Amino acid sequence: MIKSYKLRRRLSNALIYFILAVLGIIWITPLIWMVLHSFRGEGGSAVHYLMPKTFTFQHYIELFTDTSLLNFPRWFLNTLIVAIFACIISTLSVLMVSYTFSRLRFKARKPLINVGMILGMFPGFMTMIAIYYLLKALDLTQTLPALVICYSAGAGLGFQISKGFFDTIPRALDEAATIDGATKNQIFWKIILPMSKPILVYTILTSFIGPWTDFILVKIIMGDSRNNYTVSIGLQLMTSQNYVSKYFQRFLAGSTLVAIPISILFLKMQNYYVEGVTAGGVKG
Repeated sequence: MIKSYKLRRRLSNALIYFILAVLGIIWITPLIWMVLHSFRGEGGSAVHYLMPKTFTFQHYIELFTDTSLLNFPRWFLNTLIVAIFACIISTLSVLMVSYTFSRLRFKARKPLINVGMILGMFPGFMTMIAIYYLLKALDLTQTLPALVICYSAGAGLGFQISKGFFDTIPRALDEAATIDGATKNQIFWKIILPMSKPILVYTILTSFIGPWTDFILVKIIMGDSRNNYTVSIGLQLMTSQNYVSKYFQRFLAGSTLVAIPISILFLKMQNYYVEGVTAGGVKG
C-alpha cells in the first residue's frame, strides 16, 4: 500500500514537472527568438528560418547612433526618468497609507479602507479619457510630469499588501517607542520601515515596473510628441508600416535592452519580493 502510494505520488510529481517544463519552453521560446534575431545579420522583418545565419552587433550600435528619425536613447532616458520619479513617489505614498491604516485608529478608517478596496477593483483604463481632459485643462498633456502624476497620484490605493505586512509587526514595538517619547512619524521611519525590507522591495519593484512597461496611458497622453515618447511607444513606432522594413531588428534589439534592467532587478530581489507577497494580507 505504501509503495503504491509513493509510486503514484512520484508519477504525479513527474507529470507536474513535465507540464511545467513544457509551459516553460513555450513561454521562453519567443524570448530566445527575439534575442537571437536582434543579432541577425540578414536584413528583413520576416524570415522563414528560426536560427540566424550570421550574427552582428550592428543593430544595437545603430539603435544608439542613428537617431535622425527615431531617437531611442531619448526615449530610454524619458522612461528611466518617469519610472524613477514615479517609483519614489508611489513607494512613499503606498507605505505611508499602509502604515496609517495598519497602526492608527480613527473614525473614518474602516470606510476609507473599504472605499480604497472597491476603487482598486476597477481597471485604470476606465478613467484614461477623463485623465486626459483634466491634464489638457491644466496644459500638461505631452509632458513627462503628466506621466509621473498619473502613475503616482493614485498609488496609495494599492495599500492592501503593505498594510497586511505591517499588521504582522508586533504593536508592542510601537508602544515601547511611544513610552520612550517617539512620535508616530519617528516610529514609522526609524522602527517600522527598517524592519520592512521585503515589503519595501516589493513596493519598489511594482512601482517601477508599471511606468517602465506601460503603453496605453503614454499613447493617450503623448499623442504625436515624439521627443517625449517612452520606450514602449517608441518600439511600437518601429513596427509601423513606414519603419518596419528598416527598423524591425532594431526593435528586437531595443526590446531586449528594455527587458534587461527589469530582469536583473527582479532576479536580484526575488526573495524579498516573494516574502513581501506571502507576508502581506488584509486585516481589520
